[in-house]
Amino acid sequence: MFKLEQRPQPSRHWTYGSPILALAITVVIGVCLFAILGKDPIRGLQAFFWEPIKSGYALAELTMKATPLLLIALGLAVCFRSNVWNIGAEGQFVIGAVAAGGIALLADKTTGPWIVPAILVAGMVGGMVWAGIVALLRDRFNANEILVSLMLVYVATLTLGYLVYGPWKDPMGYNFPQTKMFERVTQIPRLVQGLRMNIGVIIGLAGAALLWVFLFRTRAGFALQVGGIAPAAARYAGFSSRRALWTALLVSGATAGLAGALEVAGPLGQLTPYVPAGYGFAAIIVAFVGRLHPVGMVFSAILMSMFYIGGELAQSRLGLPKALTGVFQGLLLFTLLACDTLVAYRVRWISGTARPAAAKGAH
Repeated sequence: MFKLEQRPQPSRHWTYGSPILALAITVVIGVCLFAILGKDPIRGLQAFFWEPIKSGYALAELTMKATPLLLIALGLAVCFRSNVWNIGAEGQFVIGAVAAGGIALLADKTTGPWIVPAILVAGMVGGMVWAGIVALLRDRFNANEILVSLMLVYVATLTLGYLVYGPWKDPMGYNFPQTKMFERVTQIPRLVQGLRMNIGVIIGLAGAALLWVFLFRTRAGFALQVGGIAPAAARYAGFSSRRALWTALLVSGATAGLAGALEVAGPLGQLTPYVPAGYGFAAIIVAFVGRLHPVGMVFSAILMSMFYIGGELAQSRLGLPKALTGVFQGLLLFTLLACDTLVAYRVRWISGTARPAAAKGAH
């Protein structure tokens, strides 16, 4: 029989090998799902792992999906490393999009290029304000940040709905719940002519580099992580847990809001009820699959965006349900949690002859 035996210290090998094993198990389960649904497993795997990277256009679309996931995950990593459980990044993403959209709606034919930085800053401020509500309630009233941040997602979605169905509704939009299309000057600059890939990709990669420097090369980043791992030691060293709370949530809100601004001023070009795309929740998986490390999260964001695009392709080409994207995301998370057992435990085989001997010795 197999037995789990605790390791004297966590395995560095399995810390990085666990996500790879989890992905492999997810693929195997995915193949079984395709077969059960009566679809060709090879075509199914092609939709998820080959189609999103097979051409320059496909890669550009892949980066468009990966950018908001990466930005939100970077902010969540700051929270999770400081033991602050911000589960409501989706709401901060939506409010960032609303704030950015509000600035974009002010533009007209005479507006200059300065509007783009203003849109991005507005998105960051919107996300910070929404996350600041969570920080305030946790700081002043010791409210549970998991519940507060999660409930604020619904408030953010309802706020967006009120605006696009009400005061911001396009009077020329044939009664559809949407704002007017933003002026061309508000569009996020693209990197390649003819492709939708924009400067958000550069911002995301720069954010990953800045987070690496902050976490591993600054005193503030060290204090934040110590506060998350050992609060008592942090207090003894003079690190402020209150400051860590506010820093983590404001940084997380800013990155989620920035992602929302890039989304509405980039590929969407207007506000609609469909701005909430689940990026805030998917980014939680991105953060943990990437081991809360900036470099790891770059690769896990790409992987998760492949799941998004692959799910859309599987729906349109193979007739599979839209929910398949969520199934793959959930499978990856659960298999990762299972495989993470190998970080702290090793699997040992105990032969049948060894068990009676051990039992006899006990008598």
